[in-house]
Amino acid sequence: LALSSLSNTLAVNNSGRWWGIINVASSTNLLTDSKNVQLVLDPSLQLLSRKQRKLIRQNPGVLHSVSSGLQSAIKECKWQFRNRRWNCPTSQGPNIFGKIVNRGCRETAFIFAITSAGVTHSVARSCSEGSIESCTCDYRRRGPGGPDWHWGGCSDNIDFGRLFGREFVDSSEKGRDLRFLMNLHNNEAGRMTVFSEMRQECKCHGMSGSCTVRTCWMRLPTFRAVGDFLKDRFDGASRVIYGNKGSNRASRVELHHLEPENPAHKPPSPHDLVYFEKSPNFCTYSGKMGTAGTAGRFCNSSSPGLDGCELLCCGRGYRTRTQRVTERCNCTFHWCCHVSCLNCTNTQVLHECL
Repeated sequence: LALSSLSNTLAVNNSGRWWGIINVASSTNLLTDSKNVQLVLDPSLQLLSRKQRKLIRQNPGVLHSVSSGLQSAIKECKWQFRNRRWNCPTSQGPNIFGKIVNRGCRETAFIFAITSAGVTHSVARSCSEGSIESCTCDYRRRGPGGPDWHWGGCSDNIDFGRLFGREFVDSSEKGRDLRFLMNLHNNEAGRMTVFSEMRQECKCHGMSGSCTVRTCWMRLPTFRAVGDFLKDRFDGASRVIYGNKGSNRASRVELHHLEPENPAHKPPSPHDLVYFEKSPNFCTYSGKMGTAGTAGRFCNSSSPGLDGCELLCCGRGYRTRTQRVTERCNCTFHWCCHVSCLNCTNTQVLHECL
């Protein structure tokens, strides 16, 4: 099961409806959620694997958490690439991210990393919120911590999130080829980012607001911080080749591994994103490559960067038009409890790629 299809199977749209749920039930497309409500998955989509179904049944409440994590990943991907030629386009077809997931380029690497991170982040947070029956807060950090603080509170359960994410997401990958190794590496890079970016959060205790002692716990980073980190890793992604030590003494993991394409470069770290082929040309539409092109995209005529009309429009030029936009403005709060606003109309100048 490709991760993109998994996203399409589980993701929830803005109106709260499930994508891919129908009324015709069969033994192959039934799932039961934490409230013993049967969910019917669209059989036209690639369905969950047997292992993924087992994990959902063993962890009541996790299905909605996985769905929320995938939705967050899609939203973050679109935000991070909003000004790029490839802006993380999605559709409601069988492959939500399109044909790009079948390639081995940087964009593919980011998709796998951000979706894996989204599942880990959401599941870890849901544990501490009590939304998943099989996990709770991480209570291992208890007792003394420092001279003026101690461990306590409810730490987000990142270990459960990573373990579940590894078993659930990685089970989609089959084979032993370069694409398999790349996808597993980028999945783990996403999970590692969530883990490494966790921060200590504290609450003060004492008389009259003094901070005589603090109670501290570990808190997940915001998902925007995770997206920012992975975006930096995207820009510095490592191009790799399939490595084979060819030794009977080597373990199965060591035997098949990723090596930098350039022998002078360092091997990729667990946090790095990896890819093995050049990205397609995102300037023009290609049904074969699955690229939408940049025609019709809005650009910034005064920017020399990637969002500028020269680069975003790939030198084809752009058209300029104006539109009038009416928005609420000068809002005033009246006690109690009413807000009054004026309607302000502004003229916007838009530049659109040819």
